[in-house]
Amino acid sequence: MKLFILENCPHCRRARQWIKELCEENPLYKEIPIELIDEAKESQLADSYDYFYVPCFYDNDIKLHEGVASKDIIRDIFENYLRRNGK
Repeated sequence: MKLFILENCPHCRRARQWIKELCEENPLYKEIPIELIDEAKESQLADSYDYFYVPCFYDNDIKLHEGVASKDIIRDIFENYLRRNGK
């Protein structure tokens, strides 16, 4: 799973905090590989994906969520990821 962020984005910081909390609450979430991509540092890679807002979650080439997230939205992303990958 890819997570496109900007370091100075408050929504991205909050999403990363929720990811940490969710991984503490459910150990299965720790098994989800998350590649953090700062679009300011990796603009060429970021430009190859179709999104406008961060944070933005992708599983391969499938956009899972774009823009302001909540803890519940991230939990749903994780649950759906685990279901798709047979966990």
